[in-house]
Amino acid sequence: MGVRTVGLASGVRPTSRDDGLRVTLRRGGRVVWLLGLLGLLGPWGVGPSGAVDLRWVDEVKLGVLSHDNALWGLGHHVEPGADLNVEVLGPSPAFLQGLWAPRPHLGFSVNTAGATDYGYLGLTWRGRPWRPLLPLLEGLFVAGSLGGAIHDGYLNTAPPEHKLLGTRLLFRYSLEGGYQLTRGVNVSFMLDHLSNGHVVRHNQGLNELGVRIGLSRFPRISW
Repeated sequence: MGVRTVGLASGVRPTSRDDGLRVTLRRGGRVVWLLGLLGLLGPWGVGPSGAVDLRWVDEVKLGVLSHDNALWGLGHHVEPGADLNVEVLGPSPAFLQGLWAPRPHLGFSVNTAGATDYGYLGLTWRGRPWRPLLPLLEGLFVAGSLGGAIHDGYLNTAPPEHKLLGTRLLFRYSLEGGYQLTRGVNVSFMLDHLSNGHVVRHNQGLNELGVRIGLSRFPRISW
């Protein structure tokens, strides 16, 4: 009885077999995120001259995010560290033009303190919805996305400084606002949210907030 009391008082939540998949994902998981992203960057177009053309990479986003952000009291901060974020967006395919031409995206965020990493995919809409009502700066833009994510965090039991995310697959959405510095470079602030939508008991969710740089003009690589 005394041991159990000490354990509960210390805030330790013992792990169980339902979180065993997290160990597998964590072992080499960051390499898997990277290899998966690179593997889906193709097909790569190689011309007769040996030039490589990233045929469907429309934009690459690189960012640093505050992990598990409390959002000025709207959220609950538990997990430590920051996230390094990489995202690739493709051009909008013809069959999505009727849905305001969203671009498909694929990305991952790696935590610097060993907390939850995740990979994600979905659709991103970008535009200037204030036109022509407001004469704002030409370079301003907003964007939003909807999709899903897979993570290597904990589900129903966890040690301190880790959240109970409930399910391995989560819903993900993001909001972003930025400025187009040049034709090929933009900077933006982005907020994303991951949760299971309360489909199971545990749904503590994660919020990330940070800065990203977007690169959208790539030189042809020849050898």
